[in-house]
Amino acid sequence: MEWVTPGHPLFEALRRHTLARAAEGFSAGACFYSLQHHAPARLDFYRARVVDGLGQVVHERLFAVELDETGAPALREPTMIGNLLPTPLCSPGQASGAVAAPDPRPSIAPLPEPQEWLYNNALQPFLESVRRERVEEVERIADHVELALTELLQRADVEIGKASEEVGAGVPGAEGRLAQAENRHAALLARRERRRKELKQQRTLTLQDVDRITSVLVLPHPERETPDIRRMQPDPETETISMQVVMDHERTRGCQAFDVHEKNLGYDVTSLDLSSGELRLIEVKGLKGAKGTILLTPNERRVAEDRRDCYWLYVVTDCGTKPVLQEPIRDPARFPWHEVIKVQHYWLEVDALTQPMRVHEPGTGYGEES
Repeated sequence: MEWVTPGHPLFEALRRHTLARAAEGFSAGACFYSLQHHAPARLDFYRARVVDGLGQVVHERLFAVELDETGAPALREPTMIGNLLPTPLCSPGQASGAVAAPDPRPSIAPLPEPQEWLYNNALQPFLESVRRERVEEVERIADHVELALTELLQRADVEIGKASEEVGAGVPGAEGRLAQAENRHAALLARRERRRKELKQQRTLTLQDVDRITSVLVLPHPERETPDIRRMQPDPETETISMQVVMDHERTRGCQAFDVHEKNLGYDVTSLDLSSGELRLIEVKGLKGAKGTILLTPNERRVAEDRRDCYWLYVVTDCGTKPVLQEPIRDPARFPWHEVIKVQHYWLEVDALTQPMRVHEPGTGYGEES
């Protein structure tokens, strides 16, 4: 088995296939509903490549830039689109693949691309990051090349010296061996010079093929104020409190903890125990009271199912009074999460984490204990 990651032929083939399948819908105008957005926004997706002096693609990355109603840009993780809900298709007779969009269009739709901001805040840091890694890699290779070829050249020098002595002594065949040794020495010198030139070109990196793949509209969910949907919207104050509690807890355990919740990776904290080497990908959920409903986005659900060996759920209750961190739970995907079809989220009663599971009958909020 092997890891299928960006750059792998299978990964690249699937990416090209997916882009081709999505091209028609994107060109017709893609719109999505969001529970987190209070006003329309636009997401611009870009692809950028870093290419070295030999024309080889060193790295390629996807960027997402969000423009809010004021036109202010912000860098987002491209995976955030997985938490959005596609708007319904237009009625038959309209453009194939077109989606229902507001009329008139939001003022954010026709705004120009923030190209200068993108370069300064995303592309240039991307280039510098790749350059640092590339220079370190090339320097290691250059050191190895110099050592190896210098050793081979020294051996060739010794062979030339021996052959020269034999030619002076009139040893039969010595002239042929001398010619071979000199040719080998010249070939090694040319090889070393060629590798030095190639390595110099590999250190030279430039940004190329910066393309905007598509732009999509993000609209506030039309039913976001209904009671069923309102409870799914995050409370910033509760989130801040619960995150701080979890970060303090992990550092108390002696772990290196990093807040990554803004990257939309499907979890909020990475925690590494330096003594044991244990890695935890922690999803943090906070409740104002002692009980309530916690929700997983589609992206969180996918990562929880994919990384069951190291995915953890930390629930902080009573964030409105005195926060309490409940017992951390490993592999939360094993719980009976209930899918919310309308908005593609998943909910679970907090009581189910510490008490016997409640089996909820379809269409109700209650059930019998089992």
